Amino acid sequence: MAGESDLRKLLSGMRPELNPGRYVYCTLSARVPVGLQPIVTVAEPEGPTVVVAQEEADALGLPYEYVAAWITLRIHSALEAVGLTAAVATRLAEENISCNVVAGFHHDHLFVAAADAERAVATLERLAASQSRDEGAPAR
Repeated sequence: MAGESDLRKLLSGMRPELNPGRYVYCTLSARVPVGLQPIVTVAEPEGPTVVVAQEEADALGLPYEYVAAWITLRIHSALEAVGLTAAVATRLAEENISCNVVAGFHHDHLFVAAADAERAVATLERLAASQSRDEGAPAR
């Protein structure tokens, strides 16, 4: 099934969902430890970066600085879609909410400061609603 690429449809149908838990970014000096179950892994020259549940990081004594909430945009976005990340990040920035975006094959995932989680979801829901209202209007 192909993902959606129309920006207005992506925004109006994004259905942001707050996943339970708190997540942290950790940088590792070597490979990912056996048993660690990262949500995200990024290979960087300085060593792997992982996003993991805070409890996992604490249990393994992994250092971190940023504690995040994980929001999934429930619309199946096409990887070649243009503008979704920019529109979402811009709207969150207007509310002074940091946003780290990861694209999966089916969905986009946002990591926002844990303290801003509910406000971020509400902001995204308002953005979606404003696009839904505009769907009947002619494109400008």
